[in-house]
Amino acid sequence: MQLTQSEFDATFAAPMRRLSQETEPPFDFWPYFDTIPSNDFLGHRFSGDVTYVYEHPSGSFQHALVNCEDKNVFLVIVLNVSSKHVVGHRVLDLCAMYGLDGQA
Repeated sequence: MQLTQSEFDATFAAPMRRLSQETEPPFDFWPYFDTIPSNDFLGHRFSGDVTYVYEHPSGSFQHALVNCEDKNVFLVIVLNVSSKHVVGHRVLDLCAMYGLDGQA
């Protein structure tokens, strides 16, 4: 399910804790990734690699950031850790949000 900004924000709280790249996800979310409609990618191409994972301070949610070919753009897959299900996904375009340079 593509999350609205408010739905996504409900899974976020400061300070989100960055997890090590070696940290195993609480469950396999790649089958979910494979079912995301291409329209939800907003014209971006995602690699299927995850470099960054952030955890909610309560430990209840993890945000797995799937890498994109475009710099500073990610597909965030939100994981509910305790119930072991995917809450949804949202494109996170840091360039658009913060006026960052999208060039490599």
